[in-house]
Amino acid sequence: MTASRTTSTALIGSEGPTSASHDSVTGASASVHEPNGDRNGEPSPEFLALIPHEFARRHLVLSAGRDPQDPSTELLHVADDRPRPALFNVGVRLRRPIRAIRAEAELLAAAIDRAYDRARMDSAQNASTVDTPTHVAQIDDHIDGVDDVASALDRAVRDLDQDLLSTQGKAPVVRLVDLVLFEALQRRASDVHVQPLRDRTLVRYRLDGVLHTARTLPPSLAAAVVSRIKVMANLDVAEHRAPQDGRATVSMGGSVGTSVGGSGVAGVVASVPKAVDLRISTLPSTFGERVVIRILDASRSPHLSDFAGLGMPTRIEREYLAQVSRPNGIVLSTGPTGSGKTTTLYATLAWISRQRETRHGDHGSSTLVHAGHGSSGGGDLHRLDTEVNIMTIEDPVEYDLSAKGSGGSAEGTAHRAHGLAISQTQVDPHKNLTFSTGLRHILRQDPDVIMVGEIRDTETARIAVQASLTGHLVLSTLHTNDAPSAVTRLLDLDIEPFLVASSLSAVLAQRLVRRTHAECGGQGCAACLGTGYRGRIGLFELLVMDEHLRSMVTARATALDLRARAESSGMRSLSDAGRELVDQGVTTREELERVVLMGDVLTDEGPIADTNGISS
Repeated sequence: MTASRTTSTALIGSEGPTSASHDSVTGASASVHEPNGDRNGEPSPEFLALIPHEFARRHLVLSAGRDPQDPSTELLHVADDRPRPALFNVGVRLRRPIRAIRAEAELLAAAIDRAYDRARMDSAQNASTVDTPTHVAQIDDHIDGVDDVASALDRAVRDLDQDLLSTQGKAPVVRLVDLVLFEALQRRASDVHVQPLRDRTLVRYRLDGVLHTARTLPPSLAAAVVSRIKVMANLDVAEHRAPQDGRATVSMGGSVGTSVGGSGVAGVVASVPKAVDLRISTLPSTFGERVVIRILDASRSPHLSDFAGLGMPTRIEREYLAQVSRPNGIVLSTGPTGSGKTTTLYATLAWISRQRETRHGDHGSSTLVHAGHGSSGGGDLHRLDTEVNIMTIEDPVEYDLSAKGSGGSAEGTAHRAHGLAISQTQVDPHKNLTFSTGLRHILRQDPDVIMVGEIRDTETARIAVQASLTGHLVLSTLHTNDAPSAVTRLLDLDIEPFLVASSLSAVLAQRLVRRTHAECGGQGCAACLGTGYRGRIGLFELLVMDEHLRSMVTARATALDLRARAESSGMRSLSDAGRELVDQGVTTREELERVVLMGDVLTDEGPIADTNGISS
């Protein structure tokens, strides 16, 4: 129902307020709800072209077209509490007087988004748009139509202090940060570093596990860039002397823009917006706060929903999945930071949840298979995930596995529609929620499968062992160089040898090595930033415990003895897996030396120790 309401109007020009009056405007709420159909007309093209979406959204201002009674005046919808300086700046940018019309903030915010979405849609020639949730930062506002991101970034730096719409240059800073994130996503970076130094500020991307300096900013911009990132993560902008951690979400791909994420589609495309999570950490340094942004883009990680995407060799995959199909025991993933351990465990949890469903018959019936729980038939796919209780304790939670779209295989349709029934908990030391205390409480939640982000201390290790011995499947990680060393690491944590032998099922060691860039033959080009590499592939080493190995563990055998026994039984080492990739031309000897051999020389006969450097 449309009701009459009284709205205040104020005429504002480039020289400041000139007059004020009160007019009765009928149907103001309706006019805000449909700005392109109200009596004042559509938002003027000048407003949509000159006033950034971010500024309009932040200050809740939207053009209602020219004043019919005075065509030289711009009508402007504003919220009741908008500051007059924002309206003054709009008048300066449009170079005409402004008459403000009060409107409800919620309706106005929605109208602003629709107006700018329509403007982008029109410019893209029939490209469809999807409204973006207001709590998600939409970085497309600053990248639509940008073909050369590097040039756009250079312009954003030059224009940082020259924007009239903010007295402190906030709008250019927003554009600069958005373009940095967009470029990082284009290049498939896993992390963005903002590092202030005495005479410059470095912006660096971690690409395929290696850090590259993307550009250098003037040192005066560091504080503004860091403040903008803090705002995105809801951190304390005024706190500069203490580290802070936060998260943010940006939306990309809604309406129009350049395809990101390796799809290979160039030019203007229309797509549903994808949410990209950011994990943000700030740390005070000598020349200001430095920031590291971890980019968590689930669309670039198909292995999170399809185990085959991990790229394990067939034999290792089969043996590994056989171990995680057991109703109890401990399965460990080992390797240094950044080797993909957590990703492997996430893919494992998704596989465990999905593999309970097996379909048969011609009528779409389905059977649920769960070790220890029997099976049940029926076609209600909404109940599939409830057959197994999967819980995690992590530091931090990187991907939301319960979100829609977590299932990616053909048989996981129900999971894609409803997400995986997995409960994830994040460690919080300030509330005494550590791995050990969290694991202890998880055991009171009747779990079937437990994932512990990392076994760091004796208490966590003991609880994990006891959980596995009492009928739970426990997945976790350790920081060891190879699979046999995980056994000795558990012994070093004062776990009794007979308990390790009884509880441990398998250990998967892994590394990520860079692939040779096929397009340039590894010679280096602009697409691979001259490195000769693009993308990464996994190396895997799987130690499966058998009776002989268990007896050796009980006798406190060394890691070397365990390795010798496992290799005699068919275990393939990381070096062997890497050498095969080198022979196939997938990677290079130098890359394998960097990631796996750590100072050994790779020869045709195998790795041998070298004390005088790497020979040619």
